[in-house]
Amino acid sequence: MFQKSDYFIISAVMFSFAISAYIWFVQQDPQQAIYTAIWIPSIFTFGIYFKLCALMGKNK
Repeated sequence: MFQKSDYFIISAVMFSFAISAYIWFVQQDPQQAIYTAIWIPSIFTFGIYFKLCALMGKNK
């Protein structure tokens, strides 16, 4: 069910979350942590877009 691209998207989201948590708790910089956390929905959105493009390409 999952493809390599799905694992790449999930790992990118997890990496972004980990970096954001590190910046928030270790470096004590909330603004930069929030900025980094904003990447998470963007990464998911790109993943959904590419997944839909791949699914629509199979139907043609």
